[in-house]
Amino acid sequence: MGLPEERGRSGSGSGGREEAGARSRARSWSPPPELSRSAHVSSLQRYRELHRVSVEEPREFWGDIAKEFYWKTPCPGPFLKYNFDVTKGKIFIEWMKGATTNICYNVLDRIVHEKKLGDKIAFYWEGNEPEETTQITYHELLVQVCQFSNVLRKQGIRKGDRVAIYMPMIPKLVVAMLACARLGALHSIVFAGFSAESLCERILDASCSLLITADAFYRGEKLVKLKELADEALEKCREKGFPVRCCIVVKHLRRSELGTGDSLSQAPPIKRPCPDVQGKLKEKPKCILPQISWNEGVDLWWHELIHEAEDECEPEWCDAEDPLFILYTSGSTGKPKGVVHTVGGYMLYVATTFKYVFDFHAEDVFWCTADIGWITGHSYVTYGPMANGATSVLFEGIPTYPDVSRMWSIVDKYKVTKFYTAPTAIRLLMKFGDKPVTKHSRASLQVLGTVGEPINPEAWLWYHQVVGAQRCPIVDTFWQTETGGHMLTPLPGATPMKPGSATFPFFGVAPAILNESGEELEGEAEGYLVFKQPWPGIMRTVYGNHERFETTYFKKFPGYYVTGDGCRRDQDGYYWITGRIDDMLNVSVREKIGPIATPDYIQNAPGLPKTRSGKIMRRVLRKIAQNDHDLGDISTVADPSVISQLFSHRCLTVQ
Repeated sequence: MGLPEERGRSGSGSGGREEAGARSRARSWSPPPELSRSAHVSSLQRYRELHRVSVEEPREFWGDIAKEFYWKTPCPGPFLKYNFDVTKGKIFIEWMKGATTNICYNVLDRIVHEKKLGDKIAFYWEGNEPEETTQITYHELLVQVCQFSNVLRKQGIRKGDRVAIYMPMIPKLVVAMLACARLGALHSIVFAGFSAESLCERILDASCSLLITADAFYRGEKLVKLKELADEALEKCREKGFPVRCCIVVKHLRRSELGTGDSLSQAPPIKRPCPDVQGKLKEKPKCILPQISWNEGVDLWWHELIHEAEDECEPEWCDAEDPLFILYTSGSTGKPKGVVHTVGGYMLYVATTFKYVFDFHAEDVFWCTADIGWITGHSYVTYGPMANGATSVLFEGIPTYPDVSRMWSIVDKYKVTKFYTAPTAIRLLMKFGDKPVTKHSRASLQVLGTVGEPINPEAWLWYHQVVGAQRCPIVDTFWQTETGGHMLTPLPGATPMKPGSATFPFFGVAPAILNESGEELEGEAEGYLVFKQPWPGIMRTVYGNHERFETTYFKKFPGYYVTGDGCRRDQDGYYWITGRIDDMLNVSVREKIGPIATPDYIQNAPGLPKTRSGKIMRRVLRKIAQNDHDLGDISTVADPSVISQLFSHRCLTVQ
């Protein structure tokens, strides 16, 4: 694979990549023929046929896919009903309403009993330290989920209850979320890097009756005292009149005290030499095992509860439109939005996007590097891969620890075939050059993917040429927490790729580009990216605030789901995400934009406060402009130091 006029020769060094990057937007890379031959979708023509059917006949298209899953009772009425137009009444989306199923049953029991894959490895777990490893089969996972489901039932958790989960990337996090799903309880997973205040806010908003957490964990060399943060959050909840009655604690960092004998029970090594990010050996600091405070009457040890639990648990059969989970995403008001996804549609969509976007086959080893605390982890670490009976890697650590070749070491260790990460991680690793990558084989890799923000062409080329050795197609996926799964994406065996473009819509997705007046633009165009009809994975509401859901996503352009992103469509019909529409400021000369629109002050900045998915936090910028240090929740900021820099270099303004 290579540029059309460059096939047969590869660029050398960063200079070649930068030069190619400048030209690459107008070029495309064809899928490798050997991959296309065995792909689920093997040509652009076949993709177009399937996409046309999926948009014109969504009930038939998704109805056929639904037959691959287990339904306790079939859909009794219309397969799809919806309203996207706020002028015609309440916004609603219903896929297969009245059909009953259970997503935990479909990703575990169905895989073990119907597909006969009980002995297949569900997850290879790679701890923070390279020598901390274990694996768990689908059968073993089913047993543990049933046991923990019985634990939750004994603690009074019932269908419709909300359970907060605040855990590191360990197998018990997957067990916890699937146990909630088995009971029909909604899990609300809070990223373990968030503050006590953020955890408290999310517990209160969803009225969570139980919290699941861990003692502590290491992220690189940083010790995160998770139980201490959880205690602080629960104290804040009590102060605000909402005492959480139970907190279940995993003994993770101190797991050697359990003496169970498996590899996951071993604590991290106390001391060993390790290279720093440049590869120079240094002495690793001692592993600190913090003392755990204990709140009698509230705190319970996971291992003690599991010890007495039965290993069979009948699932709670749920309506396809029953809520599955709440996941909070940053909001423009400073109050996070509780995005609600439902059982049936979400299951179909993440299973289908996983199968086709990564061209999944039974022998694959898949690795999505995202934390389960984000939607990417929900959809492409847990539910999507497991619905397909895939083997995945679950990674607790960071890309640069104990050295910058960690990711490629893991790829070789587990023979990863499909690899999915963020452009931010790619750009970080680019800084250290090619050698940390090329010293590892990476021969197992077949498909690479990116998620979180548009990837710049220079990073795309490095990813393609160095990581993928010019033989792996890159699926540059555009989607949101709110969409549940991929919306715009290449298919690896079918789509010619353009660096930086998310290419074409996935099945069931009908995009449009609108101008400020809400008119659809045809052909080459740039404007607001919207979607014209629902897909199964679309969010159904903002938890406890349907009006906010309607206002945020449907009010600006009635009849469309509004992404909030700008988009350009080129002459070949490829879609290019240009960024958040309301992040764009036209800075020009006064004669062009007029005196009213001329900014009063212009401040140069080294960076802007962004979420980890690349969204600029405009409310924080407004606070800085007003010199107001009461910023509200900033737990989703990727780099908090940027805020300090902006305050310290703030323009002197006339008050």
